[in-house]
Amino acid sequence: MGIRITDYVGERIRAIRKGKNYTQELLGEKVGLPQPYIGGIERGERNISLETLERILEALEFTPSEFFRYYNDKYLSEDEKAKEEVLDSLNDLLSKRSVHDIQMIQQLAHNVLATVDSHIKKT
Repeated sequence: MGIRITDYVGERIRAIRKGKNYTQELLGEKVGLPQPYIGGIERGERNISLETLERILEALEFTPSEFFRYYNDKYLSEDEKAKEEVLDSLNDLLSKRSVHDIQMIQQLAHNVLATVDSHIKKT
């Protein structure tokens, strides 16, 4: 059997919270829960309601689909978890931009990666 859903929820909340540079206390203030309760959620010790999860996701500005995006990857390596945190942080940066800005950044990323890939092929 894979990871328990309470562990997954806690790990994702922690990763997203850290990606936004929120403390447990700040997240708790945003959702009306004490810091120790947030800590319990993050450690997988709390079996929270869907309503509480919804409030947390709203405070973190995450949709349920974004939040559960990695759920099927039950056995993430440490490298994959680090990658997940960076992608969450990047998503947070981009979500505050206009569609035009995001498209421009996407094109820039495409160009940079094409250059990187061409250098890798030459070596």
